Amino acid sequence: MTNTLDTTFDPAAIEAKWYKHWEENGLFRPERPDAEPFTIVNPPPNVTGSLHIGHALDNTLQDIVIRYERLRGKDALWVVGTDHAGIATQMVVERQMEERQDKRTNYTREEFVEKVWDWKRESGGTITTQLRRLGCSMDWSREQFTMDEHFSSAVLKVFVDLYNDGLIYRDKRLVNWDPKLRTAISDLEVETQTIAGSFWHFKYPLEAGVTLADGRDYIEVATTRPETMLADMAVAVHPDDDRYKSVVGKHVVLPLTGRRIPIVADEHADPELGSGAVKITPGHDFNDFDVGKRAGFAPADMLNMLDADANVCQVADGLIPEEFLGLHRFRRDVVDGARELVVQRLKEQGFLIPHIAKTKKGEEVEHDAEPRQIATPFGDRGGVVIEPWLTDQWYVNAEELAKKPIEAVKSGEVEIVPKSWEKTFFNWMENIQPWCVSRQLWWGHRIPAWYDENGEVYVAMTEEEAQAKAGDGAALKRDEDVLDTWFSSGLWPFATLGWPDKTELLDKHYPNSLLISGFDILFFWDARMMMWGYYNLGEKPWDKLYLHGLVRAADGSKMSKSKGNVVDPLGLIDQYGADALRFFMAAMESQGRDIKMDDKRVEGYRNFATKLWNATRFCQSNGIGASETLAAPEAKLAANQWIIGEVSQTVEALDKAMAELRFDAAANLIYHFTWDRFCDWYLELIKPVFAEGASEAAAAETRAVAGWALDQILVMLHPFMPFITEELWSKQGDRPHYPLITAKWPEPQASVSKDATDAIDWVIELTSNVRSAKNELGIAPGAKLAAFVSSPSDVASRTIERSAAAIERLARLTPLTVGESPAGPAMQVTAGSDVFVIPLEGVIDIDAEKTRLSKALEVSQKEARSLEGRLSNANFVERAKPEAVEKARADHAHHTAEVERLTAALARLG
Repeated sequence: MTNTLDTTFDPAAIEAKWYKHWEENGLFRPERPDAEPFTIVNPPPNVTGSLHIGHALDNTLQDIVIRYERLRGKDALWVVGTDHAGIATQMVVERQMEERQDKRTNYTREEFVEKVWDWKRESGGTITTQLRRLGCSMDWSREQFTMDEHFSSAVLKVFVDLYNDGLIYRDKRLVNWDPKLRTAISDLEVETQTIAGSFWHFKYPLEAGVTLADGRDYIEVATTRPETMLADMAVAVHPDDDRYKSVVGKHVVLPLTGRRIPIVADEHADPELGSGAVKITPGHDFNDFDVGKRAGFAPADMLNMLDADANVCQVADGLIPEEFLGLHRFRRDVVDGARELVVQRLKEQGFLIPHIAKTKKGEEVEHDAEPRQIATPFGDRGGVVIEPWLTDQWYVNAEELAKKPIEAVKSGEVEIVPKSWEKTFFNWMENIQPWCVSRQLWWGHRIPAWYDENGEVYVAMTEEEAQAKAGDGAALKRDEDVLDTWFSSGLWPFATLGWPDKTELLDKHYPNSLLISGFDILFFWDARMMMWGYYNLGEKPWDKLYLHGLVRAADGSKMSKSKGNVVDPLGLIDQYGADALRFFMAAMESQGRDIKMDDKRVEGYRNFATKLWNATRFCQSNGIGASETLAAPEAKLAANQWIIGEVSQTVEALDKAMAELRFDAAANLIYHFTWDRFCDWYLELIKPVFAEGASEAAAAETRAVAGWALDQILVMLHPFMPFITEELWSKQGDRPHYPLITAKWPEPQASVSKDATDAIDWVIELTSNVRSAKNELGIAPGAKLAAFVSSPSDVASRTIERSAAAIERLARLTPLTVGESPAGPAMQVTAGSDVFVIPLEGVIDIDAEKTRLSKALEVSQKEARSLEGRLSNANFVERAKPEAVEKARADHAHHTAEVERLTAALARLG
């Protein structure tokens, strides 16, 4: 009937075995053509990636849902694949080439792309192997890649359709430019760092004959980027600033270049900040770009003073002095950069306004600039300062495409969970800017646009179609750029199902049922999937969007390699097993709140798995095997009726938690049912049934119920801990054609006696309270104590009469007398409305115990007051290290609880 379990639980021994079995037997997507569909798609990880702790959280939550829905009989499809990751992948291959003293430009574009494909075939499967180790039950038979031929065709079709509908266009605008990678990058790929910098003040001389109200013949401007003054096109002042009203419309003459630029009124200038006047460089600052447009400068006429490597180049008016040409914007490792030379020349010519600082002695000291901590954008991959750069790129009219997603969330057609994220969604979508979708790379989906000699563009699926549009005599050249990877990954919910072909898979599984995503890609991926879904198929991509938080270090700080606090999920799996890590993720995921990493909690869930393993071994030793029924077996014994009722309640509560995507609630429900109700209480309650001389009928009933209850645990726990549950399921009975992964979700279909369940609940409450009281008073757990109850309730009378042996064995109360207790020191313990008096004469030294408890109470009261004072001090909370504040709070909570416990213990002694 059963296959005996090993004496110890070893996760490594079972994980690889079961994953291979599931995958090789096609169990991740069993054939269920007539079943209700349930579909999720994984956020496709970069093909260059390896499993990090964020992936572990995201994919664990998805796997819990997909396994749950599969057990409920649905045609559950989890689409899996990887993203081609344009920048990241090209960088990996180029780095490998550099190690061989080789470089990309030694090859044609086609030759380099083939080298990338070679790398992908050899090394691009790392993360998919790691997802298997986590237990992710994805449909690997349909694994996708965003550069697959079919997917690439879908991407090109969307681009062509958008162009033909006037929703994609070429424009000159500012982009985040990475000078190291020589490409535009998205906002998500920009990391803002605060670094030491300087704030310089300069004089911009007014044109001849013009002065300010105070008689000055110059306007003072300040900047952290003095090199950009070579491309200044205006000075802005606030329209209500009386200091400058007389000069609005006048001009200043730029030092160094001699360029004559206007003074414009614009609310961007803050009268309270510095001099109230701001230099405007529309070709190198996002705010200045908008000011420049309001001032009447067309983007095509804005000055761009840097080339793709961030070296100074000549601008359209030819006014940048030759000595600056070719200099890097601010690099000093080879030659002085443009920044340093600009400052030097302005100082020499008397245009630098020095910063006056005071020493500790009060003496005034003159410096060229004021030191400042400056928020500076860096490329997350190139690692250099990002340059706002004016260039021609392809843009999507995101404002138009955002309209239907906004409508869908407002109407409830698409639900965002937690709902609190809706405000953020609307704020971003209602203020959305044009989306730059072109990237200056060789690896990726090449933009399907061709240009003739006059610069006319022809957008088409193929070069042949473009040539037909241009005419036979036209010489065409294809656009060199590729598309942003977010453009292609936005098609993931439907292109992975065969779109634009009308496939059965697409018809059945689109829209998807659910998307689980980190909140950090709400706009970069989630919102764009909504745009593409409504644009290409006319409907939402999924019914519901669940946004989870981040996994942080134990102290709450963000994980980063520089801090050395990054946690490797594979290391945790090696140490504690995949099931323990998965359960930790689920138990800690509370609707969008960040998770603090805690190895001790992971270890605790490994212990939970061991507890279940040992409970199953106990069952096997008493002849308890697999159940043969989905419905609960017939039961007469109170303990058996009680556990059946507990299963029914747990299933109902678990279904509710999963419907609400309360992963923490679901995990805690099955945890406490398994550990507390089944292992600690039920198995203890049924032990006498298997004792020598016990009723065989009672033992047979109990074996059937216990086997059924254990099976229900394995099914309910399977989405969270798939490996150990499948192993135990297989060892509990011979059912090779009915594996747990495709078993049926519990349907107890049972009614139980309330009298029976009330009696067991009463015994459990009494036992728990007696154990707590013993612990508080330092009485040995196994000590048997006499107890008296003067006016027992109906449930107490029935239970004492029928189950005195169980009360003695569990609560260690004997004799248990119905009547008044004798005079003398005693403690009181309750169960429901019943009050039990337990004499303590001869059990403990009452006076000594009172003294011990009083001293401990005094210590805890003193510590609690001291910690409360420290925590109410704003200076401590704001200035102390976060870990110190956290420890103080934990200590305060501990001593507060001790005060309550010790006070109750003293009260028991009278």
